[in-house]
Amino acid sequence: MDSGTATLMEEKSVGEKKIVLLTPRGFCAGVVRAIDVVKIALETYGAPIYVRKEIVHNKHVVDELRELGAIFVEELEEAPAGARVIFSAHGVAPVVRQQAKELSLNVIDATCPLVTKVHLEAVKFARKGYLIVLIGHDGHDEVIGTLGEAPDAMVLVQTVEDVDRLEVAADIKMAFLTQTTLSLDETSHIVKRLRERFPQIEGPHSQDICYATENRQVAVKAVAPLTDLLLVVGSRNSSNSQRLVEVCRKEGRPAYLVDDENDVKTEWFAGVNTVSITAGASAPEHLVERLIEFLRANGYGTLETLEVKEEDVRFSLPPELNASRLTQINAAV
Repeated sequence: MDSGTATLMEEKSVGEKKIVLLTPRGFCAGVVRAIDVVKIALETYGAPIYVRKEIVHNKHVVDELRELGAIFVEELEEAPAGARVIFSAHGVAPVVRQQAKELSLNVIDATCPLVTKVHLEAVKFARKGYLIVLIGHDGHDEVIGTLGEAPDAMVLVQTVEDVDRLEVAADIKMAFLTQTTLSLDETSHIVKRLRERFPQIEGPHSQDICYATENRQVAVKAVAPLTDLLLVVGSRNSSNSQRLVEVCRKEGRPAYLVDDENDVKTEWFAGVNTVSITAGASAPEHLVERLIEFLRANGYGTLETLEVKEEDVRFSLPPELNASRLTQINAAV
């Protein structure tokens, strides 16, 4: 922690110093499901359980699961033949599924159902002969998996300028899809430009951007006029957490991404009376609680909440895990 953190509130302007806690925040249904998959697999089969890539993009979650016996690997070859391997919430390309078969791995797929939806849309459009424009961030695990569904039929764009550089025959059938964790505003600008340049382009029946991503961004927009500073709890490689920072800054308010209270910097708080807190969809609530306690210890004694929308979404466990649990229950009867 910064050496001056303990007294970071000493130079504030006079006024009530308060915290505004945003709701919804933190874990989405896909993240809850993915974490549950790892924990239940460990309880059902025992350690070790191998997980390809980070199960979700949060280092605290990964460290906790590692302590319980999960082994995180970058590639499937790192797991021994016949091992039990979990695919992360971000999804994988078909080539990875084929590789798992060749290595005789027992797979449990924790891909978020909303990501699976995008994969199925990609397959559908590709089979119909469409050129698919995927809006997303190059190198992100979700994008890598989606591109892998139809690599010869897809092109990735990240900006409006990327759209302007596309060269497509006038008679070709086109469709667009999006990464689930993008900024709503940024994506809408790109989609608008796609429709301007390619009037024939089609999109998914419903938007690909995750409900939780949207709700957290809407909450940030709602609080921006009321706050002096926004702190977003989330890891650096969390796309949806990064977008929350960007959304707030575009609304004209300072915002910072912190893994936990140890990332807080003294200089952020000059003249700040109201601090708002939210958390990315893969950030655990106990980190939010730690940040609140840290701010309270430094002079922010009032806590208010701003609820923008109630969330009540649940996803069922993967069929592989449900089947195994049912077998165990029947065996115990």
